[in-house]
Amino acid sequence: MMPGSQFLVIHPGGIEGDIGNDFVIRIIPTITAGTFDLSKLAPSRNNVRAVQQGGVAQATPYYNATILEDLILEEHAAFLRKNISGSESFVEALLLLKVWARQRNSINAPDCLNGFLMSMILAYLTTGAGGQRITMQMTGLQAFRVVIDFIAISGTLEKGIFMQAKSIGNLSPEQKKSLLQCFDIVICDPSGYLNMAFRMSKSGFIELRDEAARTLTYMNTCKDKGFEEVFMTRIDFPAKFDYHARINPMENEHGESSNFCLDKEDWRVYEKEVELLLSKGLGERARLIRVIPRSMPANWNINEGHACLGKIPLLVGILVSNFEKAFRMADVGPSADNKDESVKFRSFWGDKAQLRRFKDGRIAETAVWECEQWEKHLVIKKIMEHIFCRHLSLSSHNFCIVTDQLDFSLMQGGKDQIAYTSNLLDAFDVLSKRLRVLEGLPLNISSVQPLDSAFRHTSVFPPMPHPLAKEKVQQEKSHKLISTCVQPLEVMIQLEGSGKWPIGDIAVEKTKSAFCLKIAESMQKCWGVFPVAAENAVDLLMAGFAFRLRILYEKDKSLLKKQGVFGMPLTGNVPWSKLFPVENDLLLRSQHSSMLNGLQGLHPTYSPTVRLAKRWICSHLFSGFLADEAVELLVAYLFVRPFPFSAPCSRVTGFLRFLRLIAYFDWAMSPLIVDVNGELTLKDRGQIM
Repeated sequence: MMPGSQFLVIHPGGIEGDIGNDFVIRIIPTITAGTFDLSKLAPSRNNVRAVQQGGVAQATPYYNATILEDLILEEHAAFLRKNISGSESFVEALLLLKVWARQRNSINAPDCLNGFLMSMILAYLTTGAGGQRITMQMTGLQAFRVVIDFIAISGTLEKGIFMQAKSIGNLSPEQKKSLLQCFDIVICDPSGYLNMAFRMSKSGFIELRDEAARTLTYMNTCKDKGFEEVFMTRIDFPAKFDYHARINPMENEHGESSNFCLDKEDWRVYEKEVELLLSKGLGERARLIRVIPRSMPANWNINEGHACLGKIPLLVGILVSNFEKAFRMADVGPSADNKDESVKFRSFWGDKAQLRRFKDGRIAETAVWECEQWEKHLVIKKIMEHIFCRHLSLSSHNFCIVTDQLDFSLMQGGKDQIAYTSNLLDAFDVLSKRLRVLEGLPLNISSVQPLDSAFRHTSVFPPMPHPLAKEKVQQEKSHKLISTCVQPLEVMIQLEGSGKWPIGDIAVEKTKSAFCLKIAESMQKCWGVFPVAAENAVDLLMAGFAFRLRILYEKDKSLLKKQGVFGMPLTGNVPWSKLFPVENDLLLRSQHSSMLNGLQGLHPTYSPTVRLAKRWICSHLFSGFLADEAVELLVAYLFVRPFPFSAPCSRVTGFLRFLRLIAYFDWAMSPLIVDVNGELTLKDRGQIM
């Protein structure tokens, strides 16, 4: 039930749940069209005795619109019957639109699109005023696409929608300007008097427009026109937004405004204030800030009135723009010479504002959010905490921001070990250069590629530099306890091509062992390290890390297929994965690592999401059934094919979507195809199916 609107709900008699009783009847009272002078209900007029400023009564556009809504209701019903009821395809399109909106919670939101508005937009697009974009020859799905396309690309936010037919006459520029100034969104009805979207907020429409644009993408790129993603998948609040906040109600939340007779309810004013403050504070860090409007609870007692809305916690959702903008550690404000803007900047940021000189010589006001590199995902949380405490006078126990609640599972000693990955990559870079310039080898080393998950930032606990795993052991004594073993990090090396390799698989393995011995000898001679050579690898310690070098010979698999196992040729009845397990397929692991490294570069949130997923898998004793590489591919699917969402930009949201994927994907009937590079053709997918 919308504030300001009244209707009577009649429930059928009988036992609840019986067939035939699963419906309600709503009786909506209306007013005769001639009861009030419509000109007195213009958005610029005042019809509520409000507090006056300077002797001028404040306009009450929202109150006026609620009266107009009751006055013109019968005209709207006639307009819909005339333009929609005569076509089955239009009715089908309207049903699809309502299902689409319900799956996105738009119908349930007080400030977003409802079934009536969607019906009016559909009817408008069938008329001459709407350009007759929808015709009688269209199917329901085609009409649905036209409406979604109209929502996604129309200039509603800037210009508004005016449904008046030319025969009736157009609104004057002054009337249009008045509507656009009084309301965030304007969808003017055919009469020209009522803005049917007077309840819709700017953020609600932007969210709807983004959903419509994303829906068109699904339908153009997904199989079956994206039917499952568009109509069957529920988009809930926790999985959609990157950052979430809950503001608990306070006794004096609306104390200052409760004594005034306002056009909008005081709790709606408070919601708008929260949204404006966050928009100003986060700026271009966020592409959407959504303060979810509170609505009446199911057990609402009519005797309590609307005041109970002020006792419901306020939920805030934030969608991040991109990684670079969202997690920068400084907000640069006006130049020090601009006194007026500097005062405003300091007034907003308080003690966070400070003058800073930049490399180009300019001096500007700056708000700095200091944190470690691995804590950059907390920048948005720090900004929100500052805004809530400074501008809303909230204490820390009055709000909760969902950001770092799972960080403890990735930390050791109060720090995330991912901070040491840069040391590891530097050590690998040195190792790679040293291997390429080794002398005295029968074949030179052509490439060195990392295989371990620590190199691609997906290891749950990346290795720390070990004090005893260096070329030179430190002489000073340490009182800290250190581990007695070091985790080896696998590295694949590839030799130059040659036709002198032996033919038999046993001979090839012996040749690779000889190369391992020679590489170990050369590394000790040239660089002073002390490697340990084995039959199939070389272990060496460098810069605090242990590296395990393994040689790739591309014909390993072809030899095994040709000669078989124990001299017997392979048959189709023997699973290939058992004869040649993935962990021994260096080329496949190299391609996997390279592919996910590229994905990590595009989506920095991929790494912490994978680590949380692996931690969860291990904690629930599933690691014996699901390999690390499989978990990495499952999480990659969330970023490569995020439909019906956008790619997650926070670790908590990414982890929630991972759990959704595990729980709801149709594993029995459909294969999960992870096409990271977008290289699979329809033929490839058909073979997989």
